[in-house]
Amino acid sequence: MSRRMTVVFHDEDLYTYLKVEAARRHKPASDIIAEAVREWLESREDAELLPVIEAARAEWQEKGGRPWAEVEQELEEAVSRREREAESKSVQA
Repeated sequence: MSRRMTVVFHDEDLYTYLKVEAARRHKPASDIIAEAVREWLESREDAELLPVIEAARAEWQEKGGRPWAEVEQELEEAVSRREREAESKSVQA
């Protein structure tokens, strides 16, 4: 569904820049405005998540969190060790 809205530009230069950019991109100015509003709304959502992310990061550090690379290395070593043990048992059998 398409809705109509009138946008009033109090800044003549901003309006001119928008029209030039729309012509350069071969897009309607309304598409550029819609894209800018979407990005603005998404950035607001991201900003609202920042306190939650920071709290999770603080809890992670407080409880002795480790970098993923370190955990991944340990997992790879454990898998390699088990594979060697399995090979060793199959050779002995």
